[in-house]
Amino acid sequence: MTSRAPLNRRALLRGAALAALAIPVAATASACDTGYDDSPDPLLPLLEQAEADAAAASALAGSDPGVAELARQVATARTTQADALRTEVDRLNKPRPEQSTPPSRSVADVAALARRLADARERAAGLVPGLPAYRAGLVGSVAAGCAAVQQLAPELGAGQPGEVERPSTGSLPAEAVDALQQALAAEHAAVWVYGLVSAFLPADFEKGLGAGAAAHRDRRDACERVLTGAGADPRPPEPAYPPPEPVTDEASATRLVVTAETDAASAWHGVLERTDDAALRRLATQALIGSATRCTSWRMEAGEQPAAVALPGRT
Repeated sequence: MTSRAPLNRRALLRGAALAALAIPVAATASACDTGYDDSPDPLLPLLEQAEADAAAASALAGSDPGVAELARQVATARTTQADALRTEVDRLNKPRPEQSTPPSRSVADVAALARRLADARERAAGLVPGLPAYRAGLVGSVAAGCAAVQQLAPELGAGQPGEVERPSTGSLPAEAVDALQQALAAEHAAVWVYGLVSAFLPADFEKGLGAGAAAHRDRRDACERVLTGAGADPRPPEPAYPPPEPVTDEASATRLVVTAETDAASAWHGVLERTDDAALRRLATQALIGSATRCTSWRMEAGEQPAAVALPGRT
């Protein structure tokens, strides 16, 4: 059996130094195994599409005088959305794919632009249920903004969405219940507003008033169902909702409807930011899109600019 030479002081110090160096290396290796997620940012395709749509709409405005004003409105809204998305993508600063095909930055006509808006709307709405709460509000607003822009003209795909889903979420955290109660209050107010303004608007508004009131009753009922299922007592409506200015004629009545739709959009955007429940987020996105499209129609009637809000619920 061979004997080992005794360790001298220099050998002991060298061994201690090597051991100290090994600790950060091991910690770094562990962090690489369980830490930073370097997968592509799911918001990046939305950003690239918004940038491309803005460029395509601007090019169309310059090449076709007949649709120039409409195309410029699309370009302005998509630029605003791109700026908001870029801020969030840059904040997270995730690695970008090395190989990707950028979206085309041109369209042949308004019909092609309409298809791109519809695609952007559906893509954004589809992402909302799985995003972190602070991103769900932004992306839901982008989806609603695309719908709002479509409402500018039949050629862009104008149309009102149908009834919302009736999810059964079960129990919800307190902040989600509070946000949903605020959305319910906004829906109660909107139903009341549509009833009030009917006395000040001419007969040719009857169809729009009826559809708007029915949509808000639908969303009100959905709120009450979810709150009841979560074990909360839905807040009842107020006897009246004093308007910010007296309603005396068609102009003031139209402005009040714009306010009601804007308030409803803000409330549903708040729901998106305060729940992780996928079914409730789908409901909130549908309601937000509905208010955004109706708001565009009423803003056009009121002569407000821009007629289509790029990020409903946020601005």
